[in-house]
Amino acid sequence: MRLVFAGTPDVAVPALEALLASDRHEVVAVVTRPDAPAGRGRKLVASPVGQRAAEAGIEVLKPEKPSDPEFLARLTELAPDCCPVVAYGALLREPALAIPEHGWVNLHFSLLPAWRGAAPVQHAVLAGDQVTGASTFLIERGLDSGPVYGVITEEVRPTDTSGELLDRLARAGAGLLTATMDGIEDGTLVARPQPAEGITLAPKITVEDARIDWSHPALRIDRVVRGCAPAPGAWTTFRGERLKVAGPVKLLPGQSELAAGVLAVGKNSVRVGTGSHEIELGDVQPQGKKAMRAADWARGARIESGEELGG
Repeated sequence: MRLVFAGTPDVAVPALEALLASDRHEVVAVVTRPDAPAGRGRKLVASPVGQRAAEAGIEVLKPEKPSDPEFLARLTELAPDCCPVVAYGALLREPALAIPEHGWVNLHFSLLPAWRGAAPVQHAVLAGDQVTGASTFLIERGLDSGPVYGVITEEVRPTDTSGELLDRLARAGAGLLTATMDGIEDGTLVARPQPAEGITLAPKITVEDARIDWSHPALRIDRVVRGCAPAPGAWTTFRGERLKVAGPVKLLPGQSELAAGVLAVGKNSVRVGTGSHEIELGDVQPQGKKAMRAADWARGARIESGEELGG
């Protein structure tokens, strides 16, 4: 099939690579978000998908909105059979949805209808899901509500950060998306409506969502640290300044003898009280500084036992 691939961040690159390597399909163009400022100089930089497409010599389309008349005209000229999508980052509506014969097929990193929305992997980790996965579905007007072509499952490991889990899903999902394109082309795949039960939403994680409440149980705090890594990053406050808790944290056995948020500083460790068990901090990042081991931070800042996080 003739494909126009839509995607923007690094997580979409494995799927683009898989489609480029396919001997059954031709990626005739890529749609991505416009160049954005990056780095200290804030120079405009192409998205990871845009950069990879340019390296492959593929036409790159960067509409401000997918409803832009010039973009719609060019997409019509390209006459794609299908438009596979991975983390494109813009809302797709008619008339763009009607241009490819087989529509726009999205690779979403959850087992739909669970975790519809912008941050499915983060919410899976935050919720303590033991299994998640990826789904391919036909995009329609609703939020991630279209009929599903195929799914894969992936175990959520006890130490997974959302970044680590997303990396695995991106690689496995690339194969799922390619297989979905194969099935659509030869007519062996039919999209099935999503169940009406089991719908959960996964809105974007905000900085405030990533703030640690030390009165919560240790297990919940561990999930916040892992679920918000690498972005936006779990955080607390110390001596009036923001402190990132980069992880990993270690849950210690036995009921906490420390009050919630209170520190116990040892020679090679820093423990903190929670609403249940104590936690041993891994890496932390003080405001304006690089990440470092918690013990090194405590030595450098001359922290004493009994001081408090998040006060």
